[in-house]
Amino acid sequence: MNLVIQRYFLYFYTLKKNYINNIPNKNSMEIHHLSEKNSVLNHFLSQIRDVNVQKDSMRFRRNIERIGEIMAYEMSQSFDYESIDVPTPLGVKNTTKISDQLVLCSILRAGLTLHQGFLNYFDNAENGFISAYRHHPNHDDYFDILVEYQAIADLNGKNVLLLDPMLATGQSIVAVFNKLMERGSPKEIHIAVIIAAPEGISYLEKNLPSNCHLWIAALDEKLNEKSYIIPGLGDAGDLAYGNKL
Repeated sequence: MNLVIQRYFLYFYTLKKNYINNIPNKNSMEIHHLSEKNSVLNHFLSQIRDVNVQKDSMRFRRNIERIGEIMAYEMSQSFDYESIDVPTPLGVKNTTKISDQLVLCSILRAGLTLHQGFLNYFDNAENGFISAYRHHPNHDDYFDILVEYQAIADLNGKNVLLLDPMLATGQSIVAVFNKLMERGSPKEIHIAVIIAAPEGISYLEKNLPSNCHLWIAALDEKLNEKSYIIPGLGDAGDLAYGNKL
């Protein structure tokens, strides 16, 4: 998928979103595509994709962390703020601070480095971790999603930031979302992914409620027959932390 087709895809979603927003009581997940305009984000995206740069796992992790910081800044503009007076050595300054309670929740293990980027900016946030992985019961291309380990705070009335570098089929994120809803009713859910496939976006739109926001750094072409993102970047978890058995 070239740049023109990508723009048509996002144009379609924008038209649909605007249309749905005018229909009462209709659910619509809001999508934020951050790399449509040139910025340093695109610089880091190009490096995490580059097979030559990927050989340096420490640099790969740092670039994922940097992307997380950029996405955190962009996301911060959508939160609620409150007015505060801050004492300085020479007086008092009226300013604002985030009033929303934030919970960062990353999907293990690939989400850990992205999590750190968000935590660098939202250092007062609560933190949660949950595992989700593809299970191939028949040792072929078919898989289901298993959600096992979880360490999650109470989510009632809070803004939950669900972090995972890759959005392929969308099944992992939906499975994790359903598990998180057992821990309370969040005010909003913000899903942050670095690279997304169109199929994954469509799946989330069909299976997540209207108080969800999807933040994507880059939109890719498609999934292949094994449900890997094309052109993608490979396995983000392996590139950051080494190959797994």
